[in-house]
Amino acid sequence: MAEAAHRAAERAARESYGRLVAFLAARNRDVAGAEDALAEAFASALQTWPESGVPDNPDAWLLTVARRRQADAARRQATRKAGEAHLTMIADELGEGGDRGPIPDRRLALMFACAHPEVEPAMRAPLILQTVLGLTAVDIAAAFLLPPATMGQRLVRAKARIRDGGVPFAEPEPEELPERLDAVLAAIYATFTRGWTDPLDSGPERLAEEAIWLAQVVVTLLPDSPEAKGLLALMLYAEARSGARRDSAGAYVPFERQDTSLWDRAAIAAAEAMLHAANSSGPTGRYQIEAAIQSAHLARRLGGKDTWPAVVQLYDVLMRLSPSPVVLLNRAAALAEVEGPEAALRSLESIAGDKRLDTYQPLWAVRGYLLAKAGRKAEAHEALSLAIGLADDQAVRQYLMQQRAALADG
Repeated sequence: MAEAAHRAAERAARESYGRLVAFLAARNRDVAGAEDALAEAFASALQTWPESGVPDNPDAWLLTVARRRQADAARRQATRKAGEAHLTMIADELGEGGDRGPIPDRRLALMFACAHPEVEPAMRAPLILQTVLGLTAVDIAAAFLLPPATMGQRLVRAKARIRDGGVPFAEPEPEELPERLDAVLAAIYATFTRGWTDPLDSGPERLAEEAIWLAQVVVTLLPDSPEAKGLLALMLYAEARSGARRDSAGAYVPFERQDTSLWDRAAIAAAEAMLHAANSSGPTGRYQIEAAIQSAHLARRLGGKDTWPAVVQLYDVLMRLSPSPVVLLNRAAALAEVEGPEAALRSLESIAGDKRLDTYQPLWAVRGYLLAKAGRKAEAHEALSLAIGLADDQAVRQYLMQQRAALADG
């Protein structure tokens, strides 16, 4: 099947390339952008067709995928421009005097300004994400497990209250920073997660790298904050593995199968040092625990230690500090390694009716994994099919299709 797929892709490139580029460039006259989108479509075809088969109309398949890539690129560009416009507007509010205040990075100053005490606490981080960092309501909604329409309405209401209430946008004084820190850290982490999960987040403007930079500035600004250090450690642990998440062909590689020689040991060492500093700085918080979980996972892969019991215990602590269905889901995946898949599935019963998770792709991927591990093949097939349908990343989708196909092979 792989040979037939490659032949079909080569034939489409030979016979239809020019016509497809013309179709794609017809709307905006951007030939270079059309060629980039089509190149990504061909790369996707070479990954997908060997597994799923050559479509009946390869040209139409390529055109559909390329147009989707064009739409993604346009959305990202529009989001960036919108973010710049919001940034300019708030910068005018803050003023452009020679004295920039205590915060050296202008974006970070704007983030702390948006975390004003008179802004509803639950909306401070979303407001930062849209106004300063330029994320769309769709992206923000995904980060907070809300429907995009609901998040959009809440953002509109929050901005209206700010306008009608005359909330001043001013760079806070140093003594005001700690009370605004939680919202800023939440926004930075949501930005990192958005970039980390986006296969198109690459190049010099990577969201993940921007988030790490902002966290580094926060740590410099508030050196006594254990949670700022914990967040930076957490992101450094994840970023250290970025080069191993795809193989040379672009296929997704799960954590337990990653080539550890590709991990960035300097970043891991920096993360370990930052976590140690965080634990020495004060009370333990959410980000410190999440960083400790990552440290335990890396210790298992690098040192061969059985850290699964410790990971479950850390998730228990995290559930007490910051209870959420996402934490419970991650705990279930770890619990399966300690007590078996049936115990893990039972632990998820409490969130079975949570409507927020109906379209949360990781839930169905984890359920599919646990059900397959428990030998419940029909249920696993259904869960994996849902996970495949909800996956935005083509490489992840391909990996899940392989896991579903493996059910038939026992």
